[in-house]
Amino acid sequence: MNMTKNTICLWYNHDAEEAAHFYAETFPNSSVGTVVLAPGDYPSGKAGDVITVDFTVLGIPCIGLNGGPMFKHNEAFSFQVTTEDQEETDRYWNAIVNHGGQESECGWCKDKWGISWQIIPLVLLEASYSLDLGVAKRAFDAMLQMKKIDVATIEAAVRGQS
Repeated sequence: MNMTKNTICLWYNHDAEEAAHFYAETFPNSSVGTVVLAPGDYPSGKAGDVITVDFTVLGIPCIGLNGGPMFKHNEAFSFQVTTEDQEETDRYWNAIVNHGGQESECGWCKDKWGISWQIIPLVLLEASYSLDLGVAKRAFDAMLQMKKIDVATIEAAVRGQS
């Protein structure tokens, strides 16, 4: 039983358990916990269907709720994943996009369930918070041209090279 004071609840049509297993296989410090079956029929399912799944994504406690098709995810909610280098950026981005997801802009992508992910290399975050506004602007301008973030291009922008 999940006794965390604050848990993110993510609404799925019917495949919360599949999503939880994908996240657990893709990200470190992630796991699948308790799977709760519906004790009776409900508006979008029947007794015995998976109704909720407790899981953790990168140490963040979540619950997947199989609530049916009436609500869809959008970019108003996203997981932001900070990466150390291009290899880690590629690994997460490709796992999401190549598993039925889709690319977006500026380091954003969506998984096959519609959850948005920001896959952001540390060098871009550091540049964004730089007190040197020239560094921040060059990194920002470079980022605006990308889908998946290219670490070498951001590093060059930080140095003032194009």
